[in-house]
Amino acid sequence: MSLPKLSLMVAWLFTANLFFGVIARSNYAAFVTHRPHYSIGAINSERSSLTTNSFTSLSLATDDLSDTGFVLLAGGTGSRMKADRPKQFLELAGTTILSHSLKLFLETLPKVLRKGPPVVVLVMNEQWRPDYQNWIDNYKGKLIFADPGKERQGSVENGLKELVKNAGSDCKYVAVHDSARPLVTVEEICNVVSDAREFGASVLGVPCKATIKESDDGILVQRTIPRARLWEVHTPQVILIETLLEGFAKVKAENLEVTDDV
Repeated sequence: MSLPKLSLMVAWLFTANLFFGVIARSNYAAFVTHRPHYSIGAINSERSSLTTNSFTSLSLATDDLSDTGFVLLAGGTGSRMKADRPKQFLELAGTTILSHSLKLFLETLPKVLRKGPPVVVLVMNEQWRPDYQNWIDNYKGKLIFADPGKERQGSVENGLKELVKNAGSDCKYVAVHDSARPLVTVEEICNVVSDAREFGASVLGVPCKATIKESDDGILVQRTIPRARLWEVHTPQVILIETLLEGFAKVKAENLEVTDDV
């Protein structure tokens, strides 16, 4: 099934206590910071198979990810799924969901691109690390553990610190990805990174299909939010490392809570 997954450019505007995101690089009208931008096309790509992939006809915005390190989040508890383990450790097509994500970033990207990512940081609780120590051993210097935080923003910050420590000065961007999303394609990854280079930050997203109601008390409906303006945000979320570090400094100084990185 072909699903449109558009890259949403994000401008971090430090206004009041919020980070405001804006859309670009789609076939919709878009705005980056203060100027209008109209793109020439949307990203429409077939989902890659988990077992066999064909990369002969890829249309990539870039084939060089040497300036972009990846933070792979695998520290979630999966409480909403009510399973006996976090969803990233559930089995899919013969192996864990997390293993599919690791294979994508550590094997597939370096194989099909001219230059793959310099470092992948795996944010994971210590209790699960013995099951993935073989990945660390096989990719020494390329795959590094980091501790999860109490919330997502803490996990991202810890992963970012390890990335900065190990990736070197040539790594300018960080791509944060949820390990439970193994079906992101090579094209989508390359396109969202390319867009982040142009605009400073970018995130994958799809148009919202659900009807969203706004309510103050969970009982009375205040209004129905126009669906045409809503986007469901996915990952990777890519941003300049320097900008994200500034964002975390602001979060700490103002005691903010955020649910996404971009």
